[in-house]
Amino acid sequence: MTTRRIRYSVAMSLDGYIADREGGYAWIIDEPGIDFQAYLAKIDTLIMGRGTYETLRDGPTGVAAFEAFDLYVVSTTLDPEQAEGVTVIGDHVVQRVQRLKDASPAEGSGAEPTDGASAESAKDIWLFGGGVLFRSLLEAGLVDRVEVGVVPVLLGEGIPVLPGLDPTGQGGSGPDTTGPAVVPLDLHSIERFDSGITLLKYDVT
Repeated sequence: MTTRRIRYSVAMSLDGYIADREGGYAWIIDEPGIDFQAYLAKIDTLIMGRGTYETLRDGPTGVAAFEAFDLYVVSTTLDPEQAEGVTVIGDHVVQRVQRLKDASPAEGSGAEPTDGASAESAKDIWLFGGGVLFRSLLEAGLVDRVEVGVVPVLLGEGIPVLPGLDPTGQGGSGPDTTGPAVVPLDLHSIERFDSGITLLKYDVT
């Protein structure tokens, strides 16, 4: 069975935030040296949380910019009837994302893949924004690569790249605070650009 990779690709401030305190992205620098079209040519599916989806939907181009891709929004509150052009995943998130990774039918079942995956497709899946969703899929062992464009700016506060992770691995007060103490990564590549952005790519071990 061919398994597609999930790639978490995101812009991050030097102090570890993927959005400012208002959820905005105006601080992200445009870097023409990053070949975004080459990146998109290697994916056919996007997975995002509700907040990222609504930011994209309400942006200048809406979701039309990604109409060639299969779009999935993980949310328990988003009404599928109000999310035209996307598939809402409201439950069994880990299981459904795992099925998206499995690009061929279950061995010996004769069944077609579910949730939009095709036997011919071996393109990657882009985990787009959403630090909480990233953490959930990372803990489930579903994320294969982490790609971070470090933007030379300090935000001071905002949405962290990996929210709620307990560095002691012992849990803590409040909801959703348990997690692994360490997530090992292997450096794949480093690219530096004239804008000051550094693109770091890591494989999850």
